Amino acid sequence: MEHDIFLVRQRGREVAAAVGLDHQDQVRIATALSEVARDLLACCGGADVTFATVGHPDGRFSLQIDLAPVRPLPGGVYQPQSGAVARLVDVLSVTTVGEATVVRMSRRAPASASEPDPQRLAELRSELEHAAPGTALEELTTQNDQLIAALDEVRSQRDELAVLNEELEATNRGVMALYNQLTEELEATNQGVVALYAELDEKSAQLRAASESKSRFLANVSHELRAPVTAIIGLGRLLADSGSDPLTTEQTRQVDLIRSSAADLLSLVNELLDLAKAESGRIEPTWSEVDLRALFGQLRGTVRALATRPEVALTVEEPPQPSLVRTDEVLLAQVLRNLLHNALKFTEQGEVRMRAEGRDGRWELSVTDTGVGIAPELHERVFEEFYQVPGTSRSNGTGLGLPYARRLVTLLGGTLELSSESGRGSRFTVVLPAGGA
Repeated sequence: MEHDIFLVRQRGREVAAAVGLDHQDQVRIATALSEVARDLLACCGGADVTFATVGHPDGRFSLQIDLAPVRPLPGGVYQPQSGAVARLVDVLSVTTVGEATVVRMSRRAPASASEPDPQRLAELRSELEHAAPGTALEELTTQNDQLIAALDEVRSQRDELAVLNEELEATNRGVMALYNQLTEELEATNQGVVALYAELDEKSAQLRAASESKSRFLANVSHELRAPVTAIIGLGRLLADSGSDPLTTEQTRQVDLIRSSAADLLSLVNELLDLAKAESGRIEPTWSEVDLRALFGQLRGTVRALATRPEVALTVEEPPQPSLVRTDEVLLAQVLRNLLHNALKFTEQGEVRMRAEGRDGRWELSVTDTGVGIAPELHERVFEEFYQVPGTSRSNGTGLGLPYARRLVTLLGGTLELSSESGRGSRFTVVLPAGGA
């Protein structure tokens, strides 16, 4: 029967990997499944295990696992022996399927994973049926590797982890001689994985709290700065007004300098406020069917005024029909406008082109320029807050536009990708699902 626990853990991990769950979720599913199976083996004599995928209205899906006990659950309820098991999955409950009572658990797949169609599910079922189950030693070795990876992530309690690694290596050396000892060590390892993921959840909560504190600080400082900066701009406008006392040429130059500096500072304050809103989760997309042709036409008119250099051509191609995408029109327009502004700012001559292309159930909206380009090793750094590429001309921005644009695209369920080389221009691509997030 213990071998069945090994097998169900192995199958759970294989199915989770096959449907697209990431490595950590594969380990979570396998650990929770083996713990629940062990409980049902003890109280009900075992259970039948069924795997399924369940879609959600937002386009994502979950891996659902039902365990139907061989004998009825005592009192019709199930309480896991380890209190941390429920934290490893999104749902852990007792439900009724037909006339049977089952223990159900599920884990939500990442947004990048596509739900397998019936043909793919049939292929996966056939592959698993013909795949030979691993031995207890192989499963323990796999589980040990997963534990070591989790320990490396946490990077804490190093002395205890070193002792645990030595114990696990000793267990590997003696497992072929003492099968019972192998089983005990496996149970201890499961408990260690549960404890480690509980600690990871705690660390994640601490990081979220730190991020929220930073966002509150940015928002508060920005609000405090906005009023005096606006006042400076207003006073500068009054001084330069034709109805005021005339200024000397030098005074006019200095007032213009004050107004320009205050306007730059106000732009920075507004970008800080936008970034704080995005980080704190206060931006909620308003979903609707958006016609890309109308959106591109609007951007063509509003951005053309920025193309002040005659040697730089601005081209906005007409999207192909049908050109509907479910998204937030205001947020998407803000992202594309930001990308166009950047392209025009860093392009000395040549062309800035925006186009849309639909493929494989998604839209790719790209802004391409013939500007200075970005070295490959800096592709991720340009999405860091306040970072600017060294040596670029007309670089009077704040370094917040691209990080904010990527956050907005993520809210819309898409990705913002960069393809560029130094001196050969850049291509920023917004990839969105045609049906929305």
